[in-house]
Amino acid sequence: MLQKTNLATLAEMESEHAPSHSVFGFWLYLMTDCVLFASLFAVFAVMANQFAGGPSGKDLFDIPGVALETAVLLLSSITYGFAMLGAHKRKPGVVLVWLIFTFALGLAFLWFELNEFAHLIAEGAGPSRSAFLSSFFTLVGTHGLHVTVGLIWMAVLAVQIVIKPELSEREITRLACLSLFWHFLDIVWICVFSFVYLGSVL
Repeated sequence: MLQKTNLATLAEMESEHAPSHSVFGFWLYLMTDCVLFASLFAVFAVMANQFAGGPSGKDLFDIPGVALETAVLLLSSITYGFAMLGAHKRKPGVVLVWLIFTFALGLAFLWFELNEFAHLIAEGAGPSRSAFLSSFFTLVGTHGLHVTVGLIWMAVLAVQIVIKPELSEREITRLACLSLFWHFLDIVWICVFSFVYLGSVL
C-alpha cells in the first residue's frame, strides 16, 4: 500500500514538472529566435543607407499607417491576455471568444503588411531595388512569417478547444507557450517600428 502511494506521489510530481519543462524548452526556442532577429536587425543597420540611387525610407514609409498596424498587433496581445485569464479560470468558452478576437487582429495586421509590400513593389521599390530594401523586406517579412505561424497555431488550439472543451494542464501549457510566442512577436515589432520605420524617416 505504501509503495503504491509512493508511486502515485511520484507520478504527480512528474506531471507537475512536465509543463514547466515544456515552457522552459519553449523559452530556449525563443532565444534562438532572438538570435535570428538580432542578426536581421544588424544586417538592416549596415544596409540602412545603401539606397543604390533609389528611394529611402523617408520617401516610402507611411508612418501613420504603420502606427495603426502597430496598434492592431499590440491590441491582439491584450486580447490574448484575456484568453489566458479565461484559461486559468477553466472557461473554454471565454478562451475561444478571445482567441477569435486575437486571430482577427493578427489577420488584420498581416493584411496591412501585405498591402504595404504590394504598394512598395508596385512603386518599383521591391526587394531587388537596393540593399536597403532587401534588408527591409527580409526583416519585416520574417516577422510576418512568424505571425502567420502563430495564427495557424492559434487556429489549431481553437479547434482543439471546440472538439474537447475541457482545459487540462496540457492545453493550458500549449496556450501559455503560444502566449510567450505572441508577446515576443509584439516586442520584435516594437523594435521594427522604432528602429526600421521611425529610424528611417527621422
